[in-house]
Amino acid sequence: MNRIALMILKNLTKFPAAFIKLCHYAKYTEKYSWQEKWDHIHYMMGLAVKGGNVDLQVTGLENIPEENGFMLYANHQGMFDVLAIAATFDNGLGAVLKKALYDVPFLHQIALCTQSYAMDREDVRQSLTVIQNVIREVNAGRNYLIFPEGTRSKSSNDLLEFHNGSFRCALKTKCTVVPVA
Repeated sequence: MNRIALMILKNLTKFPAAFIKLCHYAKYTEKYSWQEKWDHIHYMMGLAVKGGNVDLQVTGLENIPEENGFMLYANHQGMFDVLAIAATFDNGLGAVLKKALYDVPFLHQIALCTQSYAMDREDVRQSLTVIQNVIREVNAGRNYLIFPEGTRSKSSNDLLEFHNGSFRCALKTKCTVVPVA
């Protein structure tokens, strides 16, 4: 939590304008290209990484497919995981996130700009609709990020049990799966 406070403090002068621009992109998402919105999100994630004094050491980028239409499956160790992945990845990603996160300011705007989907794990019908939408999007060449554990692991590097439907999208599309740790 201290790192997040540090990120906010170090970016107090840059973040308000960047957030206002993000809100504008989210409100008028159809007016802007996917790349323009992603470039701004990528910029904001870079501010977060730098502001949090995080030294990202990324290996394996050469294994990311050059062709779009793949899924990243990452284990979820902390709140910074999504920021680190977004700051590292140039091509843009949508995500499947739990419904509770969709209503969090900042995350909501990013979800709108990236055409991410909120999944209500208590509502099977809604979950199936999200899976169908992601399948359609991946087949159309979009890339998606899913944390198959569904929540952060709070115990060191231990993996939690994966949710049953988390790999359904990849199985149905037969797309490339990129594991991320």
